[in-house]
Formats: sequence, C-alpha cells, structure tokens
Amino acid sequence: MVIASITWDLHLPGCSSLKEKRSVLRSLRDRLRNKFNVSVAETAFQNVHQKAQLTACLVTPDGKFAESVLDKIDRFVDERGGALILSVRREVH
Repeated sequence: MVIASITWDLHLPGCSSLKEKRSVLRSLRDRLRNKFNVSVAETAFQNVHQKAQLTACLVTPDGKFAESVLDKIDRFVDERGGALILSVRREVH
C-alpha cells in the first residue's frame, strides 16, 4: 500500500478577506475531490487573507499510479487553481 500526498503553499492575490479566500479554496478543493478522488484539506495559514496551504492525499496499491495522480493534480492546480503556487512538497510512503 502506498500513501501519497502533495502540499502546495499558495498565494491568492485577489483575496482581501477570509471569506473570499475560503471561496477560492472551497472551489479548488471540491474540483480536486470530484475529478481525482483525493482527500484535500487546508493545512496552514487559515487566518491569512492571501496565503494558503492545501494538501491532497491518496492511498493506492501502486506507487507509479500514485506518482501519476500527483503529477496530474499538480498540473491541475497550476493551470486552473486560481492561485499562484509558491512551493510544492510531495511525499510517497
């Protein structure tokens, strides 16, 4: 069994309130869950308007499949996330 996660530190340039930030993150989180069947949570910077940390996680029996999914969701966040990626961390166990 393989447990894989990816964590993004994000900059949300258009957000001037926590309500706007939550709206952007909720949309991104829901799209990732629906499209890729992964668990997603905001893991840091909850009270900062223009910064967020989002983590996606999946469990699979195949390491190559896990890497493939991480690649796809990273591309998705980069292209359609509505946020600028400051850094990315991946873990595969």
